[in-house]
Amino acid sequence: MRLRELGKTGLMVSEIGLGGEWLERHNTEEVKEVIDACEKEGINILDCWMSEPNVRSNIGLALKGRRERWMIQGHIGSIWENGQYVRSRELAKVKPAFEDLLARFQTDYIDLGMIHFVDTEEEFDRVINGEFMDYVRQLKAEGKIRHIGMSTHNPRTAKMAAEQGEIEMILFSVNPAFDMMPPVTDLEEYFAEKYDENLGGIAPEREELYKLCEQRQVGITVMKGYAGGRLFNAKTSPFGVPLTPVQCLHYALTRPAVASVMVGFDNPKHVAEAAAYETAGDQEKDYASVLAAAPSHAFVTGQCTYCGHCAPCPSKIDIAMVNKLYDLAVMQDEVPGTVRAHYEQLGADASDCIGCKGCEDRCPFHVPVSERMKKTRELFS
Repeated sequence: MRLRELGKTGLMVSEIGLGGEWLERHNTEEVKEVIDACEKEGINILDCWMSEPNVRSNIGLALKGRRERWMIQGHIGSIWENGQYVRSRELAKVKPAFEDLLARFQTDYIDLGMIHFVDTEEEFDRVINGEFMDYVRQLKAEGKIRHIGMSTHNPRTAKMAAEQGEIEMILFSVNPAFDMMPPVTDLEEYFAEKYDENLGGIAPEREELYKLCEQRQVGITVMKGYAGGRLFNAKTSPFGVPLTPVQCLHYALTRPAVASVMVGFDNPKHVAEAAAYETAGDQEKDYASVLAAAPSHAFVTGQCTYCGHCAPCPSKIDIAMVNKLYDLAVMQDEVPGTVRAHYEQLGADASDCIGCKGCEDRCPFHVPVSERMKKTRELFS
């Protein structure tokens, strides 16, 4: 299992993570079986947004004796009230709910304290500028959370979080279907039976978010990487063609700033299916050809998705990485020092391009790679 650094937190997390939601339907023994399978595959990060007491206790029992091997995303603002989950900002309810999480997980700290589910700009302002954020800061000062994160489905509020300064990482919904959608506050729109036929290409708000997070070293962990499973079936996929779990994972993991995809596992078999990504070949990972040839909502031509389909390069240039660094560089009036440093560390860069255009023949989205290499060479010269 490959590890990636989660933004500037310093945490090295597995590319595949455990999203705990499905564990709510399982007993103590079954939860332990899933967590055992995850650990066997090298998975070391889990997300628990759920407030239901039994699932918290079951996860805590499964982690007993091996807490230090796991990075835990625990949510602040998810409470259990009258037998059901409630999102709350009332500290009189939020505080005991978070203490309950610590107690049931049998731990005195959470690695990533997640400000739970902020999907509107107005709510972001209320949370960040009110007593809720003061409580989050207090938790960090006391060592009860090591890093501050936030979960959101809206790229606009995610951008606000990335720019806020204290928020070090974001749990965000990433998959090729959602990426074509403009910002929404009604989650049901993401799961509509049909999308607008005019949709095509990554929504600019989302593309900007990923680049901004990469630039500011705000890590992203991914939720809804499979779009609730709808991408696995041609009838429910908005593209009219199915994708595999491996292709969905590769799509999310090729977005800038993404460190790990939180996958919901119902049983050890599901763990193995996701972990197969680590040994999958390029052809198995290839989502780009599928999307480019899809009968509907195909991605806009000329738009680099960093899929790596352009490889191999005879000059040994990592073309996808050069394209990513170019896109990050042009976000500013001057090339940021960190971007330049990464570029200068490349074994081969745009100046090594011989203009053979073999990469362009392989690119499913017809990106003018040779021209971009010229622009990159001039920009970094």
